[in-house]
Amino acid sequence: MKMLDHEKLDVYQVSIEFMAIAIKITDNIPRGYSSLADQLKRAAWSIPLNIAEGCGKSTVNDKRRFYVIARGSAMECGAIIDVCRVLEIDDMEALKQGKDLLVRVVSMLTKLCQFC
Repeated sequence: MKMLDHEKLDVYQVSIEFMAIAIKITDNIPRGYSSLADQLKRAAWSIPLNIAEGCGKSTVNDKRRFYVIARGSAMECGAIIDVCRVLEIDDMEALKQGKDLLVRVVSMLTKLCQFC
C-alpha cells in the first residue's frame, strides 16, 4: 500500500498511537470533568493533524511552525494527563502509557524542529 509522506514519519505513527489511548482515557473521564475530556480530545487530535500539515509544506519555516504547534499540543496533553493522575479520575496504566508515548512524541518533534 502506498503511503503519504507524513505516514512515513515515526513521530506521526506514535502520535496516532497516543491519540487512540487519549480517546480511551476520555471515555473514562467522569461527566463532571467533561471539559477536561474535550480539551484532551482536541489537543490529541491536533498532534497528528499538525504533523501531517507540516510535512506537506514546502518551506522549512512553514514545516517548523506546524511541528512547533504539534509539540505544544503534546505538552498540553501531558499536562492534562497529569491533572487526571492527580485527581485520580482515570485508569493509571492508561495514563502511564499515554505519558510514555507523549515523551517520545515531544522528543521527536523537538529534533524535527531543530533540523528542519
